[in-house]
Amino acid sequence: MKRLIFVRHAKSSWEFNVSDHERPLSNRGFSDAQLISRKLINQLNPDSVLSSDAMRAETTASIFVNNLNIQEEIFKLNRSLYDFSGEKLLQVIKTSDNSINELLIFGHNNSVTSVVNNYGDKYIDNVPTCGVVIIEFEIDNWKDFKKGKTVMTLFPRDLKN
Repeated sequence: MKRLIFVRHAKSSWEFNVSDHERPLSNRGFSDAQLISRKLINQLNPDSVLSSDAMRAETTASIFVNNLNIQEEIFKLNRSLYDFSGEKLLQVIKTSDNSINELLIFGHNNSVTSVVNNYGDKYIDNVPTCGVVIIEFEIDNWKDFKKGKTVMTLFPRDLKN
């Protein structure tokens, strides 16, 4: 059994004249990342945490790692996750070490929405910023990655009145 937790980076800011890769989080992005990560305390136990090296994804991941008290040693940046089609995201998943049973990934759209719809059993029109989707797979090896069961979705709007 393998478990994947996908997190689309939190809302970014367009306030600064920087490259797409360097765009920071907006104020809403910071508050959503705090809100969602705190809701997940004691619900996640990742063996590995991977994040796109884009500023907005890295910052989102750092907030989660801090709030969920995840060991820094299992948190790594991966340039391949700065992906919008899903091809590189799939490659990262399929080449993950088989000792990893729970993998937490911070990435971008459209890759996150595409992969959760192609490999989960619940259709999601669009995974929103800071949205979380958890899918479980009846596999022992990541290279055998196939359709699994979507066991949880958590979006910022679910926690706001």
